[in-house]
Amino acid sequence: MKLLIISQYFWPESFRINEVARTLLEKGVEVEVLTGKPNYPRGEIFSGYRAWGCWREIYQGMDINRIPLFPRGGGGSRLALNYLSFVVSGLIFGPWMLRNKKYDVIFVYAPSPILQAIPAIFIGWLKSCPVVLSVQDLWPESLSATGHVQNRMVLKLVEQAVRFIYRHSDLLLVQSRAFEAPVRALAGDTPIAYYPNSVDDTFAAPATGKLPAVAGLDDGFPVMFAGNIGTAQAVEVIVEAASLLKEYADIHFVVLGEGSRWEWMRQEAQRCGLNNLHLPGSFPLETMPGFMQKASALLVTLADREIFRATIPSKVQAYLAAGRPILACLNGEGANLVAAAGAGLTVPAENGRALADAVLTLYRMSPQQRETMGMRGRLYYKQHFAHDMLVDQLIEHLRSACASKGKSE
Repeated sequence: MKLLIISQYFWPESFRINEVARTLLEKGVEVEVLTGKPNYPRGEIFSGYRAWGCWREIYQGMDINRIPLFPRGGGGSRLALNYLSFVVSGLIFGPWMLRNKKYDVIFVYAPSPILQAIPAIFIGWLKSCPVVLSVQDLWPESLSATGHVQNRMVLKLVEQAVRFIYRHSDLLLVQSRAFEAPVRALAGDTPIAYYPNSVDDTFAAPATGKLPAVAGLDDGFPVMFAGNIGTAQAVEVIVEAASLLKEYADIHFVVLGEGSRWEWMRQEAQRCGLNNLHLPGSFPLETMPGFMQKASALLVTLADREIFRATIPSKVQAYLAAGRPILACLNGEGANLVAAAGAGLTVPAENGRALADAVLTLYRMSPQQRETMGMRGRLYYKQHFAHDMLVDQLIEHLRSACASKGKSE
């Protein structure tokens, strides 16, 4: 099988698609990638690259084709330009960079923005090959829920674009079963299949190698949050819980990552004298398994919005694999998953008092009780989300799309 992956994000940016592409290659799939210039999460083009111009390179045996895009900067209008520039570049430069090449199938890895599927559909039409779209976020709902777009006319236009994308794809893969109904409402007759996220199996393996020192992670009872620090994560609840637990010298909240709310958290921690809240910034992805296994508990949060009830943050699978107790401060599918695995405690989204109480509950448990929770989570990960198993499932979905396209023609 000759596969073209189209994704606005790819190595050296840290996204799940990197490990998926490498494993597909190991399993005999011929993989090529069309992507942009790396600039996530800081919004600046990575050293060694420039925003404009086309670029080709080879990464672990894969041909990588990079098209120009406008760096995302600090968000706002620059983020909108970043999204749109990838679409325009993909339509103009993508076919030129891929000229005289043939593919069996195109796979679109689509965290926001889903608009990146537009050039994939065009290239699929040019190459007469099926397009399989991995739906990671619900649009336009996620735009309004995170506050990026509130204008009803703009949201309606985005909805029409998403309807076009869904109906011109050959197969839609949804990361949560709760995505199926809202996606079906726009997808017409396009087939939909449940295909959950996973993580690299290194998250489930014993940590090796030396880790950077991180304040709060080696002392007492560290509660660790890892990932984007933005509006969707409702990180205010972490600040509130840290404030309520200030008197417990052993309990530390360690927040690894960056994002639009990082500076606000830093200022609040300083203003409130929260010596138990640590914000060390981002670290390479390969350090995350080791950091997670050092934590006493792993924290996931989401805002109290209807759309997020259907969402399973990908960090939940990483937390399960790491084998540590999970504190899930969210509603809906993510909380249901943690409860089904018996891997931790769940509390309502944005409820700081409930989160603080749950932290204390875990803190007062015996090490053996917490270890049992972690073991349940790791077992559940291996049964439902193991990386190698899910890549095999992806290959079957890609083959199915190829077969269906051949029959329809």
